[in-house]
Amino acid sequence: MNFIMEKIKYISLIVVLAWSFSSCKEWLDVNENPDYPTNEVAAVSSRLPWIQHHYGYAYGAASTRAAMITGTISSRLFTGNNGLLPAWNPTNSASVTPYQHWFVGSAANLEDLRVKAEAEEAWHYLGAAYTIRAMGFMLMVDWYGEMPYEEALSSVLTPAYSDGKTIFEGCLADLETALEYFQMTQPSSATPLSEGDSWNNGDVQKWIRLVYGLKARWLNNLSKKQEYDPDAVLAALSNAPQSNAEGTIINHVNDPSDMTGDVLIGDPLKTSYIFNTAAWSDWARFTRWYVDLLENTFPGGSGIEDPRASKMLPSNQHWDRTNGVYTPRFIRTKGVDAIHSNIRLQNGPIISNYTTGSKSYSVNSTDPARKGDTIYVNIRALCGMTGATTEESTYTDADGTILSTGTFYTRPESPTDVITYHEMCFIKAEVLFRKGDKGGALAAYQEGIRAHMEQMNSKLREYAGSVNPGKQPMDETVVEDFLGSAAVAQNVSELTMSKIMQQKYIAMSFTQQNWNDMRRFNFSAGNIGDFGVVYTDFDRPMEFSSDAARKMPGASKNEVNYWFRRMMQCSHEVNYNSANMEASNPKAFADDIWSVPVWWDEEN
Repeated sequence: MNFIMEKIKYISLIVVLAWSFSSCKEWLDVNENPDYPTNEVAAVSSRLPWIQHHYGYAYGAASTRAAMITGTISSRLFTGNNGLLPAWNPTNSASVTPYQHWFVGSAANLEDLRVKAEAEEAWHYLGAAYTIRAMGFMLMVDWYGEMPYEEALSSVLTPAYSDGKTIFEGCLADLETALEYFQMTQPSSATPLSEGDSWNNGDVQKWIRLVYGLKARWLNNLSKKQEYDPDAVLAALSNAPQSNAEGTIINHVNDPSDMTGDVLIGDPLKTSYIFNTAAWSDWARFTRWYVDLLENTFPGGSGIEDPRASKMLPSNQHWDRTNGVYTPRFIRTKGVDAIHSNIRLQNGPIISNYTTGSKSYSVNSTDPARKGDTIYVNIRALCGMTGATTEESTYTDADGTILSTGTFYTRPESPTDVITYHEMCFIKAEVLFRKGDKGGALAAYQEGIRAHMEQMNSKLREYAGSVNPGKQPMDETVVEDFLGSAAVAQNVSELTMSKIMQQKYIAMSFTQQNWNDMRRFNFSAGNIGDFGVVYTDFDRPMEFSSDAARKMPGASKNEVNYWFRRMMQCSHEVNYNSANMEASNPKAFADDIWSVPVWWDEEN
């Protein structure tokens, strides 16, 4: 791994910085020319946004893959590296992008940022650096369990691995260091954080809230461990975001001129990471399991539709013809039943073709079972690289027909939630429920639902003027009616852990944390405490094959290795650091490493 990084550790920073400086009219000394910044010259304000970008892309790529593992989306194809994830038949190629963006694009540049920031006493940049370092390595723990850590960013070409507990504790220690720096006053000569911070615009208090929010999240992820301390989680929550305004949310834009491309992947630089990894083309479809959550049609559900459904799920435009006059209407997608049907094994769902002349949809197949695949709307959106000529990202045909409205979290201009108030509410609800404070848990659960809806509406209002119905705000009366309905627990006797975690799953759509949470509750095994089945009707995909069974060999839901619990180390570690990789875990190279719990997922 470090052999690779030593060769290219500065490429990301220097290449992307090169175009960001204004042109020089006079020839400058090579060591001072801002058009060709060297490692010594690049300012802290130029370094930080690229470190943020590459960490964000790593987390976005991990979150898209987690969404395939946990049943949010499914690929329309059952082959290919990422296409095998919904089948729970993974290959280690599926785990490359998060690793690559974290280590090559972000982590490899942290030490240079630290040195530069210390030299000018830019303490707040150091706070940001330690925060992001903790975030990146915790992502690696969530994915791989073990990882090079203490030697990872050194000159050692084949760094030794650290165990999950060591890394976990190191990340918490980095958060404490970050707090120390954020609480320091920078001298006037130091670069203000606002000049380089693409997340919080230099708002140090929001960074402090972010740190405590991360601490609350990670401490709560220890719910299977003897180390779990619910009071420590609550203490962190008291300093975490207390409102939507105090969360850390990355605002992206769909800029048609954003054609430069990421130096590692080639994707646009300003667009949402989930768009880049999930909605660039037309492969992704929502699953029935996820649609059932939003429509409350899962077993035991109320049947009352969530007002977020029309914003979180895509629709396409259809035309009714009467007396030669075409009238438009929108039809929302159905969910691909990946758990109970063999649709993907039958090459479905097939891409729908829209015919301008007849204003109708069809599929190119002679299989009668595939003729109905037009009900599955893809989540595709448009950016400058895929044909958008304005800020509007809606996927349309040449005649203006909307082929997909896209979804709230998958458009180029969608927000990336880093730490949010609604997540803090759901963590609080879970902790208080565990402690027996059902009244406090109910209030936090209800507040979490409301906070997420209000945050969504705040963003949707920014799209004023869009012709896309999926970008219109939710009607506040409909929201209030839903919050007071049978779909939401109204008293302590109705509140269950399942209700808390179902609502958290919706609010945390397209995040790595949903996979973390499902692992903590053993998915739908129903064997954690006395909570019963938390994720109702969830199971392995129907297409689970003999190949997949070698990777997850458990025969029943109560067996740990029945479930998808980690990623195998990616090909870079296999190819360049195999001896240390093999020493890191007895099953490092075994087929069933995928079902071995990471450290915090082990019960003790």
